[in-house]
Amino acid sequence: MIDIDDLCIKHYCHPKCEPYKNICRLAKQEAFSLAHKLAEAEPGSTSLERFSVSHFDNYYARRMEVDKILYDTFVSLGGKPKEKHPIFFVLHHSKTLEKWVDMQSFTGKLKIKDIPSEFISFTLDDSMVSFKKTKKITMYTKEELLCILSKYNGTIDEYIAQITKNHYCIEAQVWNDDYCK
Repeated sequence: MIDIDDLCIKHYCHPKCEPYKNICRLAKQEAFSLAHKLAEAEPGSTSLERFSVSHFDNYYARRMEVDKILYDTFVSLGGKPKEKHPIFFVLHHSKTLEKWVDMQSFTGKLKIKDIPSEFISFTLDDSMVSFKKTKKITMYTKEELLCILSKYNGTIDEYIAQITKNHYCIEAQVWNDDYCK
């Protein structure tokens, strides 16, 4: 059985990046400049490829679109975001991200119980990947996710293993930076 009080979300951050940031919060010119600098600092890096000159224009436009959909959906579900662009985490862990991002990377961990419902949401899969595949995003409130997990007759590791057969992860969006310090 999953202990709801011990559930955590994990933030992965490449060593060249600053943790608990969302590049879409920067002015467009500043975002592009930073993205290109990061991509040039580590050419060939899988996790930084999206920041390259040839990819970032498309990535930035899609990230802005998806963040807007996430924001609007969260508000429609009763969320009260303090930020227009969330900080991204995953529920428990993601083997895909652990392979994709250097294991020397910064990872931050927060307990879900410490974040009020009006500042956290969840999507099945990486929101960008999900939107690219289906052109929609299915979002869960904290209460909906905890209800699903409380009915699961196994461990959180077993649940994540089951989910990741078809999805990268369960993504968490934190909409208040006060919880990301």
